[in-house]
Amino acid sequence: MSRHLPNPNTVKLSDIWEDLSAGIGEVYSSNSMPKKRYMELYTHVYNYCTSIQSPMSQQASGSHGGSTKFRNKRSHYALSPQSNAGAQFVGMELYTKLRDFLSSHLLEIRPRGDGLMGEPVLDFYTKVWEKYQFSSCVLNGICQYLNRHWVKRENDEGKKDIYDIYSLSLLTWKKCVFQVLHQQVTKSVLQLIEQERNGEPINTRLISGVVDCYVELGVKPENPQLKGRNLFVYRDYFESHFLLDTERFYISESTDFLLCNSVTEYMKKVETRLREEQKRVSLYLHESTADELGKTCEKVLIERYLDQFYTEFLLLLQQDKEEDLARMYNLVSRIQEGLGELKKRFENYVRQQGLISVERCRDNALNDPKIYVMALLDVHTKYHAMVKNSFSGDMKFMEALDTACSHFVNSNAVVEVAKSSSKSPELLARYCNTLLKKSAKNPDETELDEALQSVMTIFRYVEDKDVFQKFYSKMLAQRLVQQNSTSDDGEASMISKLKEACGYEYTSKLQRMFQDMSLSKDMNDRFKQHVAASNDRLDVDFSVMVLSSGAWPFTQGPLFEIPVELRRSFNRFVTFYTSQHNGRKLNWIYQQSRGELVTHGYKRRYTLQVSTYQMAVLLQFNQSASHTVSHLQAATQLSEELLVQVLQILLKSKLLECSEEDITVDTVVSLNTDYKNKKLRVNLNIPLKSDIKQEQEATHKNVDEDRKLLIQAAIVRIMKMRKKLKHQLLLGEVMQQLTSRFKPTVPSIKKCVDILIEKEYLERVEGSKDTYKYLA
Repeated sequence: MSRHLPNPNTVKLSDIWEDLSAGIGEVYSSNSMPKKRYMELYTHVYNYCTSIQSPMSQQASGSHGGSTKFRNKRSHYALSPQSNAGAQFVGMELYTKLRDFLSSHLLEIRPRGDGLMGEPVLDFYTKVWEKYQFSSCVLNGICQYLNRHWVKRENDEGKKDIYDIYSLSLLTWKKCVFQVLHQQVTKSVLQLIEQERNGEPINTRLISGVVDCYVELGVKPENPQLKGRNLFVYRDYFESHFLLDTERFYISESTDFLLCNSVTEYMKKVETRLREEQKRVSLYLHESTADELGKTCEKVLIERYLDQFYTEFLLLLQQDKEEDLARMYNLVSRIQEGLGELKKRFENYVRQQGLISVERCRDNALNDPKIYVMALLDVHTKYHAMVKNSFSGDMKFMEALDTACSHFVNSNAVVEVAKSSSKSPELLARYCNTLLKKSAKNPDETELDEALQSVMTIFRYVEDKDVFQKFYSKMLAQRLVQQNSTSDDGEASMISKLKEACGYEYTSKLQRMFQDMSLSKDMNDRFKQHVAASNDRLDVDFSVMVLSSGAWPFTQGPLFEIPVELRRSFNRFVTFYTSQHNGRKLNWIYQQSRGELVTHGYKRRYTLQVSTYQMAVLLQFNQSASHTVSHLQAATQLSEELLVQVLQILLKSKLLECSEEDITVDTVVSLNTDYKNKKLRVNLNIPLKSDIKQEQEATHKNVDEDRKLLIQAAIVRIMKMRKKLKHQLLLGEVMQQLTSRFKPTVPSIKKCVDILIEKEYLERVEGSKDTYKYLA
């Protein structure tokens, strides 16, 4: 059936409304419409909005004296900027008819949903809404010309009760359907969600349909342009109720669950619930709900039970349950400041474990540096791995680990027994010595580097790094002089690590030692060439290490008379050296010297590796098979105490014999003519007890002296820059500058200040005793 479209120049609403309303009825009663019919409806609206109204119509609308203009010229009256009344007449009547149609349509449908609850009301609401929304989009397209021109103009003129047709349809739905049914709809949605939380299968499409409707209804009457971007309907009528319902549900569930289950099982349950809620948002809630829903769940499921989590945390640490610890960390990290208490408890626990570890091996660790260092390393390695695996490498937990390790490395049972805060760096340096000194148990290159890296791990926590430096430099000097380093690369690697950790100044003397060894090698080569060229060969194989007195930690030894057999070589080298280096003086360190003697009085020929002191004693037995101690003392010029220690080593090795247990100056010592040994090379060069004791005392004394100088230097640097400074500020700056080497005590700083005042580097400001002034 063809329809007659009226003349577009004289279209009245009454001419088109019957057909237009019938077409709109088709739109809302069916989901499909032929394109031709759609264009007919669109043309009705277009013709009506662009029609020229008669003079009578203009007079009726309150317009006078302008009829000639409109008769002579065709115009789009609805778009004319000169006439508000015409625009109101042409658009308003159609707009009112459409609004009334939508209201009538919805009021006819809505009663079918009255009294429904649960899935039936949701099924009704979502189906009607989807059909209505689709039809409203179609109607909006039909009325597009009305939207673009008349509605836009009305809005531009400030009228707030005029909306585009789609927004009008939403507001009409909100007034006629939503305001009546929203309570039962929202309640039914919440019931459905609770059923799902309880493990029952549900039709999630019903919920997503309601949510889509609530989101779409976010059109504020006073500002219709914000449609689709405002969620006030969704938040006020659904989300707020949903969050309260979520809180109520999980308070009840968590309380009941913890009555019957452990905290670890509860954490697994919480993880599951949080994943479910996250999935719930992605399936059928608006994405904006995710944050608030997460906060609500975290508050109810985690924050309410933090005290129980903290108590369980210690148990999990004791049982090494890293998976459960990781689960707890991930949950508690969701709560603001929640990890602070965990970090504190972790720090205290690691500190206690470190102290316990050292306590267990205290007696053995005092004399075995490897046991001591391993006890420290085991604790650090274990809990460093725990921080990485269970706490996601969290820097705050790393800081807690560092604080705990720093405490038990510097203050533990071994340190207390030794009654010295410097025992820890001393044992660490001795452990390095066992790694870098030649032995049958030396690790391979890769293992050595790993072991040295482990040493640096503990070294970072040592407060008295200057003590470590002193002991390490003494032991390095011994290894270099005795030529028993396991590897030059290993030595260089360790020095490089120390330099990286503490700077160039810390390792400058260590590097100088290596330079001296290289220079000494060149010096010996030149001396041998000099001897060979003179045709006056030496009686013995003689070599000398020339060391810089400022770099090496050696002191001049006791009085000693060099054996006659060595004097010619000795004097020859002195003459050669002074000719090469005019003005330099050689101070001989006999206690560090050594040599080899070959025996000729036994069935087997032995090579004896001896110290210079032992050599001097043994060579006396070339003159006679027996000597009194007083004779040996006169020949060697050694003190009685030192000579007795040398003799005890030789007697213990059974190379010499003595009938008395207590050695005196009158004791006779004889050569053992029946000496036997399975080894042909016999090492007798064992450190003397007096040497070890003196070395330790000298090291600690040197540390104290060096600290005084470092403190004084720091004070002078600070005062030179500040010129004038209060006492407390000076203390703070000195401690800050020196803390990388050691922790200076307040009394030691005060003492150094007094020394500098005596030396006239500083003076107290008159009238202010706690303020110092720098004197240029």
